[in-house]
Amino acid sequence: MSNLNLISEYKSFGGKLGFYSHHSSTCNGEMRFAVYQPPQATQKPVPILYFLSGLSCTEENFMVKAGVQRFAAEYGLILVAPDTSPRNTGIAGEDDDWDFGTSAGFYVDATEEPWRKNYQMYSYVVQELPALITANFPTQPEKQGIFGHSMGGHGALVCAMRNPELYKSVSAFAPITAPMRCPWGQKALGGYLGNNQESWRAYDASELVKKLGYHSSILIDQGTADKFLGEQLLPEVFEQACADVKQPLNLRYQEGYDHSYYFIASFIEDHIRHHAIAFK
Repeated sequence: MSNLNLISEYKSFGGKLGFYSHHSSTCNGEMRFAVYQPPQATQKPVPILYFLSGLSCTEENFMVKAGVQRFAAEYGLILVAPDTSPRNTGIAGEDDDWDFGTSAGFYVDATEEPWRKNYQMYSYVVQELPALITANFPTQPEKQGIFGHSMGGHGALVCAMRNPELYKSVSAFAPITAPMRCPWGQKALGGYLGNNQESWRAYDASELVKKLGYHSSILIDQGTADKFLGEQLLPEVFEQACADVKQPLNLRYQEGYDHSYYFIASFIEDHIRHHAIAFK
């Protein structure tokens, strides 16, 4: 495996879960990611599904907590979960806040100093990582999907709408759908991209859907007991934007669920199926 360092590997549901590191030219340093290969991958190339995690997460949270391997094995999909930011870059203050800097890369390409040298998560997720995965794993690169949670749900929506030819499908759990209008988004976009809010639009799903749309239905699950719902996530803004341009959206409010991986695990099979159907 070129340029790949295997950290650890585990058998799971007949397949293999591996944690890897590599030198990223995009992010100018070591990056980590996890890959689950279903049992089918020993016989033939299979489709790939990327999962983008939320604030304060690493490449591990999703693979440990979501209960997803069972369904990836059943549907025959490779799962890839990158880390949420560069780490140990030496940038002063990178670890000061939980919602900016380390583990809060926000899936943007930073243009501001001192972040721009390392914080290129958008290009990493869309270009460098898929190239690495297709070079080293038995994949069908023409069958890619993307999904994510919270900050990662924001990332998934943005990556899919900006690159409809790369992604056959997209879904999200409790995504930050209108970052230009919420505190998390304003902090991250301002810090990484600077004060010109025109440049923020390229990373706001509610703005992008009006401009670009998407070729297939978008699935979003949102818990009604999510403490971030009213101030940070704003699914109603995205829902209205989709309605304005007749973008197919399946927005499901799940009664009593919060923002946690217990919520994700409860509906993960529906999301795996959503993507598997798109790959058929």
